[in-house]
Amino acid sequence: MKKALITGITGQDGSYLAELLLEKGYEVHGIIRRSSSFNRGRIEHLHPDMHQEGPRVILHYGDMTDSGNLFSLIYEIQPDEIYNLAAQSHVRVSFDVPEYTANVVALGAIRILDAIRNFEKVSNKKIKFYQASSSEMFGATPPPQNEKSIFHPRSPYGCSKVFAYHTTVNYREAYGIFASNGILFNHESPRRGENFVTKKITRGVARIKAGLDKKIYLGNLDAKRDWGYAPEYVEAMWIMLQAEKPDDYVVGTGESHSIKDFLEIAFKKADLGDWKQYVEIDKQYFRPTEVENLIADATKIKNQLGWEPKTKFEDLVGIMVEADIKESNKRI
Repeated sequence: MKKALITGITGQDGSYLAELLLEKGYEVHGIIRRSSSFNRGRIEHLHPDMHQEGPRVILHYGDMTDSGNLFSLIYEIQPDEIYNLAAQSHVRVSFDVPEYTANVVALGAIRILDAIRNFEKVSNKKIKFYQASSSEMFGATPPPQNEKSIFHPRSPYGCSKVFAYHTTVNYREAYGIFASNGILFNHESPRRGENFVTKKITRGVARIKAGLDKKIYLGNLDAKRDWGYAPEYVEAMWIMLQAEKPDDYVVGTGESHSIKDFLEIAFKKADLGDWKQYVEIDKQYFRPTEVENLIADATKIKNQLGWEPKTKFEDLVGIMVEADIKESNKRI
């Protein structure tokens, strides 16, 4: 039985990845931060009471800012694969907490890679490493963006991801670690965090339909993104670590849609009419520097590893709206 360790397991991607690996027969371990309140809603079904039957994720307390703890966990678990998904991942918030973002995202990656280097040196066991890179690294680079496009990040989050990306490449080249970067473009699902724009829209639409809210407050509506379906993207992560050799891959749909497009479809799916009646602009949601347009050129992963997206943009919006309407109806 293969063992996998997932950092950021309580997030959207971590929860879907844990499900996928359990289905494939892995023993799955996850790192969580100690908190006075539980934040395990996305993985509660994967971590039942020890006396219950069913698939179980084994959770460990840890933190990406604690290098000693990371090495100890790796030595204790001795995983075959590590998926580094942990991050302060909200781009707008990264402008407010840039040092913390860099500490977790940039230095967190080098801490875990160095822990792998030291573990492999003392154990003679190899670990495959996946680094969750981001389309935000491209920033102002004209679309479409692929593995050869230059990085021009426009946020502390994007800058931190660029550092982590190059660190992953460096440890692969310097120490022979099987380390791959997945440069994932925006990917969404009903499990998306509530402060991300797509979830704010679909949750807001559902609450308006249920009579719980009257308005949705948003920032820049003209920004364009390449949006895909998160469960399909975690499969791409896994596929990268099953390849014969490590490499870096762009993952996306090749289509670009604006936030206005997302709004139009979301309100249409909920039969609410013109979205302009319900949306107001709040300047606090604007970024100091904006990323205007991201479009993935995912030719490499399709040709080399056989991965390609299946869920269309309109269907993705519909999945999210339907899930949020069901959730809001529970509160009526």
